[in-house]
This record gives sequence, structure tokens and C-alpha cells, in this order.
Amino acid sequence: MLYLNTANLQSIQLPWSRSVEMIRRTVQVMAAHEFSQPIKPYLLFDKDPSSRIIAMPAYVGGDIAMAGIKWIASFPGNHARQIPRAHSVTILNDSDNGKPLAVINSPLISGIRTASVSGLMIREYEKVRPFADKIVAGITGFGPIGQLHLSMLTQLLGERLGEIRIFDPYPGAMDHIPEEIGTRVRPVDSWEEAYEGADLFITCTISSSGYIDRKPKAQSLLLNVSLRDFTPAILNYTSAIVVDDWDEVCRANTDIEHMHNQRGLRKEDTTSIVEVVCGNALAKFPKEEAILFNPMGMAAFDIAIGALYYQEALNRGCGKELEE
Repeated sequence: MLYLNTANLQSIQLPWSRSVEMIRRTVQVMAAHEFSQPIKPYLLFDKDPSSRIIAMPAYVGGDIAMAGIKWIASFPGNHARQIPRAHSVTILNDSDNGKPLAVINSPLISGIRTASVSGLMIREYEKVRPFADKIVAGITGFGPIGQLHLSMLTQLLGERLGEIRIFDPYPGAMDHIPEEIGTRVRPVDSWEEAYEGADLFITCTISSSGYIDRKPKAQSLLLNVSLRDFTPAILNYTSAIVVDDWDEVCRANTDIEHMHNQRGLRKEDTTSIVEVVCGNALAKFPKEEAILFNPMGMAAFDIAIGALYYQEALNRGCGKELEE
């Protein structure tokens, strides 16, 4: 069994196009119903309701053919303790015989999955609404997930990416901006400055409740990665709501759950990522409306990204073999 940690993953350094394509392949497997993904349970703690550990099992068939589980802890209070919010272990199993193949002890695999799903949505969006030559992007929250999204954006969009506005209230957050793109990044003092006028806006915060209630730029793409940043008022401005999986995302105090409970949003009012990738569903939305994507995070995507890095580690002789 192969053991991989954060240093191993960082040494592999796959281009974002590879992981985005793996997410696309996984969506196609899902469309063919060649996968299994039970609803993930949440392990909660009385002493801190915001903390949780989540079990995410999945089998991804097709030519990916991998099973496994991600066990991820999210403790927002860790930020004040100056330790990472997320801790994650992913186990991969041979889908033919169940044998454990790898243990990936790193939250980085989860972050790569998250930013890769965003990258896929950007590519699908551009099929029906090509961005202008100089894209204005906004990011609120610049921890590890925000930093991975900045890396993904700069690779996938290249010179078309004009100004990147980043808001994070925590001291030192901007120290993580890569020097080579520093001239295109503008730190701002509020989420409003990052949001208003942005062609592409991404939430990467640890917010526990929604606060964004303003009208977005027409035709913009909103990636609600952290899931608890928009108020139901966003429905006043757009009906173009995309989810990765309704049953997963309409719970756990998410913005989608609040839209469902407070504004009557239903599953049939939303579009799934499978419909987007395999059915060109973004083309049906009114051209002037912003599109809001709400990804809860799917175990199938984690297993697929884990499989991608596992195979690459084997190819490069990376990681440590553990005895049975």
C-alpha cells in the first residue's frame, strides 16, 4: 500500500488541466450511472457545533475504476489556534477486489478537487458565455482553498485574467500571493469591493452564515465554494442555480438549504453539474442573469482526484510503500 503526504503531492505538481479533465471524466461516469456515492454522514460535536468530521465514500466506475473514502475534519475554530482548519485522510481501494491501494494523508487532495471542480465550471461557462479579454475576478477568503483557486485561475485563464481582487480580513493572508502575478492582484478592504463588477466571483471563506445580498454583475459566474456566504436575497437577481448534488447540498446550514426553507427553492428549480457537463444546461439560462454554482463537494470527485495522483505517484516512484 502506498502512503502519500502533502510533500509527495506537492512534488508531483500536475497542471490544473489534468485534474479538471479528471473531474469531467468523473461527471461522465456519473451520467452513465456507473458510480456509487452514499449520502455522507456528519460527525458533530456538542462543544462546538461548527466543527465536524465527514465520511465521504464512493465508487467511480468506467475507466477510472476506483473505490475509497475520504475522512475529512473541518474545525473552523482552528484558525484562531493558528493551525489548519481542515485535516483529511483518503483511502483508495481496488474496485475489483477491495484491496487497499493507497493512503493519502493530506487536506491538499481535497483542495485540489475543490478548485478543479471550479475549473470545470469555468470551462463549461465559457462554452456559452465567453469571458472578455480582461477578466475581473474576485475572491473572498484567501486561506488554502482561496490560494488554490488563484493558482487554478492563473493557469486556466492565463493572460486573459486581468485584475484579481482578493479580500481576507486576517493579517498575513496576502503574504501568500505569488510574486509572479502580484501586479495583477489587488487586495481590497471588503467583500463588496471584490464582488461588485466581477465577471467571476469565488467564495473561499469559513463563514457560518450568509452575508452577500447585493446584485451581482450581469452575466457573471459566482462560485459559492464555501457554501455559506450568500443570503436567499440572491434569488431576487438570478434563477440560474447550479448544484453538484441537490440531496447533499440542501442540508447542513448551507445557502441552498436556506433558499429552500425561506424561499421555497426546489430541486427541480436547480440544475446539476451532470446536466451542465453532459447536457449543455447552462445555455438554457437567460443571458443577462448571473449563474450561481453551489458545490457541496462530492466523494466521487475526491476518489477520482486521489486515483489521478496515486497513478502519477506510481509512475514517478513517489511516496512510501507500507507493509501489509
